[in-house]
Amino acid sequence: MESRSVALVTLGCARNEVDSEELAGRLASEGWTLVDDAADADVAVINTCGFVEQAKKDSIDALLEANDLKEHGRTQAVVAVGCLAERYGAQLAAQLPEADAVLGFDSYVDMSAHLTSVLAGHAPASHTPSDRRKLLPISPVDRQGAEVAHPGHGDVRRPDAVDVASPASSPRVIRARLDGRPWAPLKIASGCDRRCSFCAIPSFRGAFVSRRPADVLAEARWLGQHDVREIFLVSENSTSYGKDLGDLRLLDTMLPELTQVEGISRVRVSYLQPAELRPDLLDVMTATPGVVPYFDISFQHASGPLLRRMRRFGNKDAFLELLDGVRARAPYAGIRSNVIVGFPGETDDDLAELEDFLVNARLDVVGVFGYSDEDGTEAESYDAKLPAHEVAARLEHFRTMAEQLNEQRATERIGETVEVLVESDGTAEDDDVQVRGRAGQQGPDVDGETILAVEPGSVAIGDVVTARVTDTLGIDLIATPTELIA
Repeated sequence: MESRSVALVTLGCARNEVDSEELAGRLASEGWTLVDDAADADVAVINTCGFVEQAKKDSIDALLEANDLKEHGRTQAVVAVGCLAERYGAQLAAQLPEADAVLGFDSYVDMSAHLTSVLAGHAPASHTPSDRRKLLPISPVDRQGAEVAHPGHGDVRRPDAVDVASPASSPRVIRARLDGRPWAPLKIASGCDRRCSFCAIPSFRGAFVSRRPADVLAEARWLGQHDVREIFLVSENSTSYGKDLGDLRLLDTMLPELTQVEGISRVRVSYLQPAELRPDLLDVMTATPGVVPYFDISFQHASGPLLRRMRRFGNKDAFLELLDGVRARAPYAGIRSNVIVGFPGETDDDLAELEDFLVNARLDVVGVFGYSDEDGTEAESYDAKLPAHEVAARLEHFRTMAEQLNEQRATERIGETVEVLVESDGTAEDDDVQVRGRAGQQGPDVDGETILAVEPGSVAIGDVVTARVTDTLGIDLIATPTELIA
């Protein structure tokens, strides 16, 4: 068979990264050669993001850039997959003829055949979108076993072949690493049953479905065998894990098992809903060696009345009490969140409540987003919409305040002892001659870094170094290994 090559370009969140690596595993098993640069590939597969307006624009730009390669490089075809393709399908194809195919989640299992058809000039019909929540039973306990595509869940058909050094009854792992990082996201669930009035994700990601613990553990073992030292558990809502498997405490029991996987030094949990964050889960997350002291909690706002309008729960006092509970268990915990400003009907009193919360919450990282209508959401039909210039002004104010508060929180960590996973040893050509990594309190990509005060090359990528924080640079920490202090 003639050699065929493919490059996967991933936009958006860590969940999309898992989906891309599963697609890469499927294509590699079908004889495709994986390449890093789309210019060197026969087919460029763009795994798009459809979350908010800017993410959509970035995805379209990536598709257009890949299309330009057809004139100057080896690339023969550009294929759109991912959330934007799933959400808009044929509409996206009509508006963006530069994409040779627009394929939804149901196409992932047969992606090799689809790409082969595209190269042969017989592109499959563009995906026809639908509300994926309607594909599964309403009752969560009836969802397991339904034949619905869930990217990143591996091979739910459980074939006999296995890719992990484990008993023959273990699930097969379908994945290929697309980078050399010492950490990797690991999907524990897909979809969401919450009905936040501003969010369209459930409509194209579907209802909530947990992966079976055996599948999660098998993939963790596989990652440990492929030079991964930190696994980053991702989903749309990790605090719902297990509800469709009949046991909401499955994450509590699975976390200690994950920390015992050979090769894995630490486990990080993300995407926690405050209304579902149980004391028992807090106990496990803070008392299990190997689970990092990190809490990614989705607050979205702090005004009780506005949160009700968002179809969410909680208020400033309840959230501050929750944070007190986290810090009572783990005083040095890292805590991050996102908030939305400019939501329809947001008043000065709502803003004052949010500001008071952020000042008192002492969060390590706060992502601030300005509200914009999302197709098909309840909030799209709300009255009391704020003019764009007012949303922009509120966004600028809260982003500036959050940046100052986050930098202040970083300085509070001076003198603390942290465990740093080395991600850059300072010797690569594109390095800035600094050794960098992340403390347990810092999540991947967006939560800042820790700069280690050591000579380049003196530690290796993947090492976990105990260090004391001596200074800060913005939200980044500067730390010296404790043996050098001694």
